Amino acid sequence: MQADYVIVGAGSAGCAIAYRLAEAGRSVVVIEHGGTDAGPFIQMPGALSYPMGMKRYDWGYRSEPEPHLGGRRLATPRGKVIGGSSSINGMIYVRGHPCDFDHWRDQGATGWGFADVLPYFKRLEHWHDGGHGGDPAWRGTDGPLHVTRGRRDNPLTRAFVEAGRQAGYPVTDDYNGRQQEGFGPFDMTVWKGQRWSAASAYLKPALKRENCTLVRALARRVVIEDGRATGVEVSRNGRTEVIGAGAEVILAASSLNSPKLLMLSGIGPAAHLAEHGIPVVADRPGVGRNLQDHLELYIQAAASRPVSLFRYWTLLGKAYVGARWLLTRSGPGASNQFESAAFLRSGPEAAYPDIQYHFLPIAVRYDGQAAAEGHGFQAHVGPMRSPSRGTVTLRSRDPDDAPVIRFNYMSHEKDWADFRTCIRLTRRIFAQPAFAPYYKHEIQPGAAAQSDEALNDFIRDHVESAYHPCGTARMGRADDPGAVVDPETRVIGVDRLRLADSSVFPRITNGNLNAPSIMVGEKAADHILGRTPLPADNAQPLLRAASGAV
Repeated sequence: MQADYVIVGAGSAGCAIAYRLAEAGRSVVVIEHGGTDAGPFIQMPGALSYPMGMKRYDWGYRSEPEPHLGGRRLATPRGKVIGGSSSINGMIYVRGHPCDFDHWRDQGATGWGFADVLPYFKRLEHWHDGGHGGDPAWRGTDGPLHVTRGRRDNPLTRAFVEAGRQAGYPVTDDYNGRQQEGFGPFDMTVWKGQRWSAASAYLKPALKRENCTLVRALARRVVIEDGRATGVEVSRNGRTEVIGAGAEVILAASSLNSPKLLMLSGIGPAAHLAEHGIPVVADRPGVGRNLQDHLELYIQAAASRPVSLFRYWTLLGKAYVGARWLLTRSGPGASNQFESAAFLRSGPEAAYPDIQYHFLPIAVRYDGQAAAEGHGFQAHVGPMRSPSRGTVTLRSRDPDDAPVIRFNYMSHEKDWADFRTCIRLTRRIFAQPAFAPYYKHEIQPGAAAQSDEALNDFIRDHVESAYHPCGTARMGRADDPGAVVDPETRVIGVDRLRLADSSVFPRITNGNLNAPSIMVGEKAADHILGRTPLPADNAQPLLRAASGAV
């Protein structure tokens, strides 16, 4: 097989690139190890806890024992299905804060400041405000990715925002608009009651063109001849073959699999490659370094009234939700149930928000296990910019082996202080009058956990990944020895090879990573096609929002 462009990974960025290249008339082959996204577990938003962890849809990775978390190994799901992680995620849509992208620019990712990327966020979006307010001038209205809001008809979702206002924090109509800071409604990638993944938005339309083909195979390595990428070696149907690239190979296989593929292809830290007997094509010490993630805690409260989603947590209740969704694409199954959010500054010294909240009107774990207490609610909370950094390395030179993932979570004292702040801030919000009709008592951490030591114990035992790994092939100046790709997403030291997914983030963005990952694909497509980037949009964000009533 041969095409102009061979893309490895049908995930958030890869689907966007395939769509734009095919639209421009180029021939494209997309290599994806996973299969179809058909079926209710992926398509029903309310079933989001199921596909994550199903071998059919998830690579099933786990971290190595984390030394600062008592040796716990944390689940590290990545989508192994068309749409990639956008097909198994929580469907939450967050662009990130404008300052995040200005930081990228200042770290050497020239042309990736907020003014440069805002036009691409607008290009990818088809935003539906649904009469809930928002910031239309900041949003896109005819892009492939449908972005909507939940109905917010559960009283707990509204109580959360009102409690934030009562606690003295700002309120925002649109955290993806001019003002991220504050409490307000969540955006989600749901359309007409179904998950709207990158496969739905980009890949399926692209595959309707004769010049775009999907190949189900495991990518083993990039074939590099005389310093140029010429194709991708894959395993398919028990055979090894090469899919040739006439113009370029583009890696978009995730922040865990893209650096693994680079290293299997001889691009990475020379000493590490030598350990595994892999000939060095390009010594790039930054490959697999700079791994970042968001951690979060679930602060849970028991409810004094039966207002939570727990009433659907029986066999009969789940049958009702599933049947209603299958028949009408409506009801609780048509929402991810993350309908209220907050982005806050931990203190006056924070230049812009450094804490994120996801509010959920039920006390439940991400894997779908409900709290033993019955009716309740919870806030997922965590700091946005941890100083901890980890690595992705090779387990062996066998492409079938999972990479070695070491996040090195909570390795800085600042991480612990930030999480203690998060817990105490959440307690303050739950203690506001807006929650008085519903609040019974704290389930976890529990009222007895008050001292720094007690909170640290809770953090160590209960903190979980928010599933936002990134940064393992960071973008920077071509003369930066730690950078892996240049600002046009070209892999430094190898011709005709690009990498465009969350691996390239110099630093993790505020919030969930699906939206910025798709944006990277959109912008990379223009660089690949040799087009002049979209004109900068110099809209001025509000950096410090006024507080609400105290």
